[in-house]
Amino acid sequence: MIVTLFFYLFAAVLLISALLVISLRNPVHSVLFLILAFFNGAGLFLLAGAEFLAMSLVIVYVGAVMVLFLFIVMMLDVDFAELRAGMAEYVPVGLLIGVVLLTELFFVFSAWMLAPEAMKLRMAPVPAEEGVTNTEALGRIIYTDYVYFFELAGIILLVAMIGAIMLSLHHRPDVKRQDPAAQSARRREEGVALVDVKPGQGL
Repeated sequence: MIVTLFFYLFAAVLLISALLVISLRNPVHSVLFLILAFFNGAGLFLLAGAEFLAMSLVIVYVGAVMVLFLFIVMMLDVDFAELRAGMAEYVPVGLLIGVVLLTELFFVFSAWMLAPEAMKLRMAPVPAEEGVTNTEALGRIIYTDYVYFFELAGIILLVAMIGAIMLSLHHRPDVKRQDPAAQSARRREEGVALVDVKPGQGL
């Protein structure tokens, strides 16, 4: 009874937070409600017995990604009114895409059937072996059966990070920068000049 109560509580707050994320005009408030949604999602994972996923959701997404998003939104001087000025032009395209997605979801759910063993497995994330925790079981699956996909995901994230850095890197023409290749290729004659100074002439 208590588990069911907490499930509906976490699920209700999660849905409300997700709706507020996409409906609020202030991006800072949207990020804060997204953090609240992640916390409630972590609570649902805890109720299902997946404590590793719950802690990963809190530590990785809330502790790093969402806080970084919050700092970026608060520090960047972005004119969101200007960004939303031309949004009305894309409303027909957005409605068309929404109708297509709803049609696809209708066909998916109309052909969806509940597996007979799903009710038994829904609250059993830990394998039947004695002494094997949820975290250990998840590690075995990731680093044995899906290790190549795991490494591929890391490479994709690395490429995305490098691309984001290159896109956001701005070069100012009025700032002097070092050129290590030119410094290494510099010859002695280019850096040293012999001046024949006459007596009493000075520099």
